[in-house]
Amino acid sequence: MGFFVFLPLVLPLTAWPLTRLAEHHLHPRTATRLLTAVAAVMAVCSTVCLGLLMVVGTAQLPGNPLPDGWSDPEVREAVPYDEFAGKAAIPALLAVALGCARTLWRHRRVRRLAHRALTGLPLTEVAVLPDGTPYAYALPGGRRDRIVVTTALLDRLQAAERRALFAHERAHLAAGHHRHLLAVRLAAQANPFLRPLRTAVAYTAERWADEDAARAVGSRRTVARAIGRAALVSHGAPHATLAGFAAPGPVPRRVTALLGPAPAARRPPSFFTAAGLAVWGAAAGTAASAMSSANAAVTMLVILRAATPL
Repeated sequence: MGFFVFLPLVLPLTAWPLTRLAEHHLHPRTATRLLTAVAAVMAVCSTVCLGLLMVVGTAQLPGNPLPDGWSDPEVREAVPYDEFAGKAAIPALLAVALGCARTLWRHRRVRRLAHRALTGLPLTEVAVLPDGTPYAYALPGGRRDRIVVTTALLDRLQAAERRALFAHERAHLAAGHHRHLLAVRLAAQANPFLRPLRTAVAYTAERWADEDAARAVGSRRTVARAIGRAALVSHGAPHATLAGFAAPGPVPRRVTALLGPAPAARRPPSFFTAAGLAVWGAAAGTAASAMSSANAAVTMLVILRAATPL
């Protein structure tokens, strides 16, 4: 395996230039899908390599249930600095598992509580809560996907702005943005170097919904005005994996983008531009991460099979 086993742990750094450039130079739909895919692949690869390192570290512990041959020098030689790296991988992988489990538990709990709060309301697409706190969000799952909005927020929006709000949340539900948001949150738990991608996807998913809403209502200025007005009073969604209308974040950038021309859904940027270099750099880093983790996994499997007594 050599140093290949360590590469997927640090290759997410190659995606950092893409996070900001994708927000400005790629269509929000393309940026969201690309960043989510990169984060998911790199998270899986780094977790696989942590698991391989943990096997080496666990095999060195006295009283472990693994075959004795797995602690042979031939196995440990496959990992540079095996004594330190193997043992450090044990708490690291446990932290990844606990962090991902906690994220999934919180996500399921928030969705369950959100659905429970709608008990007794008509099973319509839009659920209006008589709440004095202004917020709105898209709630997937249950018997049907729903848009949740409070009377406090509706009272602060004009009729055209309400249509923009509903179009925005419909876009979140139609595109499954909650899946993108959850995927990048899990990826960031698996590898802290992927946290900038989580922040970027939270922004590009909102921009994607903004553009779909502007096309649905036929006025970019109306959507911009609705977002700005809602941001002044809204507290956002109850959890980051539930896409909200005007959650805390780069609202001024969203409004500025809507006041400009619509982004073109063009081909991938040229290699000879900053955005093109960022895209191809992230693609190369993702491919190298996948190849490194596959090489390390196959090599470790061969070594362990040879060291396991029949």
